[in-house]
Amino acid sequence: MKHIDKRVLLAYSWHGFFLALTMSMIDLNTILPSMIDELGGSKLIFGMLYSILLGAPLLFNLLFSYLLKKFSYSKKILLLGIYLRSFSFLGIALTLKYIYQENQTQVLPLLTMFLFIFSITGGFAGLSYSHLMGKTVQPSNRALLLTIRQFLSSAGGLLGGFIIARLFQNNAPFPDNYVVTMMIGFLGLSISSLGFFLIKEPASSHCDNETLKSYFAKIPTVLKKDSSFKYFVIIENMSSVGVMMLPFYMLYAREQLQVTDSYIGIYLIAQIIGTLISNLLWGFIGKTNHAKGIFRSCLFLGSLLPLFAFLLSHFNPQYFTIIFFIMGFLISGRRIGFESTLLNLAPDDRRLEYLGLRGTLNISIVVLPLVGSQIIRFFGYNIAFFLVFILMFLSFLLSSKVSESQFNCQAE
Repeated sequence: MKHIDKRVLLAYSWHGFFLALTMSMIDLNTILPSMIDELGGSKLIFGMLYSILLGAPLLFNLLFSYLLKKFSYSKKILLLGIYLRSFSFLGIALTLKYIYQENQTQVLPLLTMFLFIFSITGGFAGLSYSHLMGKTVQPSNRALLLTIRQFLSSAGGLLGGFIIARLFQNNAPFPDNYVVTMMIGFLGLSISSLGFFLIKEPASSHCDNETLKSYFAKIPTVLKKDSSFKYFVIIENMSSVGVMMLPFYMLYAREQLQVTDSYIGIYLIAQIIGTLISNLLWGFIGKTNHAKGIFRSCLFLGSLLPLFAFLLSHFNPQYFTIIFFIMGFLISGRRIGFESTLLNLAPDDRRLEYLGLRGTLNISIVVLPLVGSQIIRFFGYNIAFFLVFILMFLSFLLSSKVSESQFNCQAE
């Protein structure tokens, strides 16, 4: 195993810390559900917004990957995506501060627009980020770097969680507390970009002569020849039901346990502490079982979460904090395990194709928030919990189909 370049380590760690601080301000599992609920959004609107947030960037990933192959360097594209995302935070803050008081009916459409910008720019920023990491970090060091980055991200998220807890304990009138969080998000995301100026990115080869039609035509060939990648795509689609369910646990707590805004900070801190502590577990599993161990453990734990939610809903709201603690394990495990798995499966000369295909073929995440919101609306949370358990457990069983040999590069 080669040592990680200190500038590269600092760049990704710096970005991870401030990105986590930023994302705490619009946390998809606590802050955003509560904000939409305060704005009077129905479960249908809630599901639509989450379909946009989770699905919009994935739909365009294959197109983004094709366009990125036209450039020798991806860092500039990454920085553009980060700055556009930061201005989305600013747009939401200004909407809540000025438009909400004047015309509340315009707030949800404007919020939808800014979340779409936030989502779509996150798509090509994330693709550029993964490609940049693939070019600047050796395969044997990727799981280690992601674990270190995740640990520092957890520290940034924890700081953000304490800020959120302090803001929402003051019982400030809506939307003042959310305006502050969005402004912090705007500043934090802008600062997070500074670390990437330390990285000297090597040039990549061009694919200028390839047409978009021929690029898209490769999809069946890749899936046919690489069975491990095919199973990875199937598993990610199936396990997306677990990701879809995460923000609904907050709504479940508000509706079933009658929790108030004072619990937002408590639940968020529990989630971040879970993320922080989980890095020790994922680091140990990564050393002994490589990325696949993290990948499979995350799927198994995800199958248990809805069962725990059902059981803990019969106790006081304080006990429901355990759900968000476990959620922290799942969030960090998915980031480390799934990202490492994908980067190890993708050949260096076809990395962008694999990254693009992974996003575009993960079509279930586009419709699941909408479908999930309607299942909960018509059949209740218990049926939704049962379906999540079944699909997550089947994903765990299917993950054994991913070739073990493709993970052994981490041990070299």
